[in-house]
Amino acid sequence: MNSRDRVSGAFNRTGFDRIPVKHEGTPEINQLIMNHFGLTNMEQLLRVIGDDFRYAEPVYVGPELRKFPDGSIEGYWGERYKYAEFEGGKYLEACYLPFSNIHEISALDRSHFPTADWFDYSTIRQQCLEISDQGYAVCFGTAGDMDFINSIARARGTEQVLIDLITDDPVYMEIMEARFNFYYHMHERVLHAAGGLIDFTHIGEDLGTQYSQVIGFDVFDKHFAPKFRKYFDMVHSYGARTMMHICGCARAFLPRLINLGLDVYDVVQPTNPDMDIAVLKHEFGDNLTFCGSVCVQSTLAFGSAGDVAKEVERRKQLFPKGGLFLGPSHAIQVGTPIENIIALYKTAGSLAEEIDEAILSATSGKDTGEINMSKLF
Repeated sequence: MNSRDRVSGAFNRTGFDRIPVKHEGTPEINQLIMNHFGLTNMEQLLRVIGDDFRYAEPVYVGPELRKFPDGSIEGYWGERYKYAEFEGGKYLEACYLPFSNIHEISALDRSHFPTADWFDYSTIRQQCLEISDQGYAVCFGTAGDMDFINSIARARGTEQVLIDLITDDPVYMEIMEARFNFYYHMHERVLHAAGGLIDFTHIGEDLGTQYSQVIGFDVFDKHFAPKFRKYFDMVHSYGARTMMHICGCARAFLPRLINLGLDVYDVVQPTNPDMDIAVLKHEFGDNLTFCGSVCVQSTLAFGSAGDVAKEVERRKQLFPKGGLFLGPSHAIQVGTPIENIIALYKTAGSLAEEIDEAILSATSGKDTGEINMSKLF
């Protein structure tokens, strides 16, 4: 059974040879794994840990994204990012918010609104064919696609965005509409170019805090639901399935998201009893596939390898025929012991038993030394 068959078996609840795996780690963690196994690129890493998913990407051909003297990097919307360093690593944080003090539509600079025309889609089908021929499930998109709260906040400010959603601020609404149209049309053009070869599309929206929801149902139903329904319907019309990255305690929104057309709930952050994977499976497992769920804030970071193995075994028992793509509850963070990461994938049954020539000859153009900027835009 290859990865694509394994993922399909898990999604359709028809069984598999082992539970499917989907990895996410910070650049520092990915480098840690590569150093441990003597690897040189991300594709080799994914093969060693047994990741069952691969992503197709259009080629960016839009305006040059500028780099500034202070070291900051421009995003699609004119915002800028700069590395904030901490012990053991670094992370890009927004340092210039172009829409932060805009309170009148007439003052809104639309010159930095991106369009789907900023990408070349001519290689998409070939990428999908190659991924399929290698036996992997084919995905497109990132956790930063759509992402109306978190990503718009990087250009406007978190507090302002939350106020905007309550007051129906016209400036925010125009930015939100532009962001939706950008990603909707980009995803549609990728799906069209792929000709039915995309298995899952990936978007994101952080709807939860550690213990509750970020916004009320009235705000969600008014501003988010119509957009998600339109997007999910479009994706399904091309025969693909929808995956949505949602940080925090998002349980309250799951009935609505299922009704709107969500197929896969990505990362699953088990920060309180209501978010326990067994509870979620009992309540929503007939209508939703889960992805992730092994906690990067507790078990992976601070538990023992035995604790990690116990959590993985529990999930294997809960989902013997499917319903879960196993992985961390977010990017595995700096400070996580390599022994725990190995335990995660070894217990899942996905870790390569030996590093053979097929793995070492694998190449990838993706550099793990930098943050994937597309997840921010």
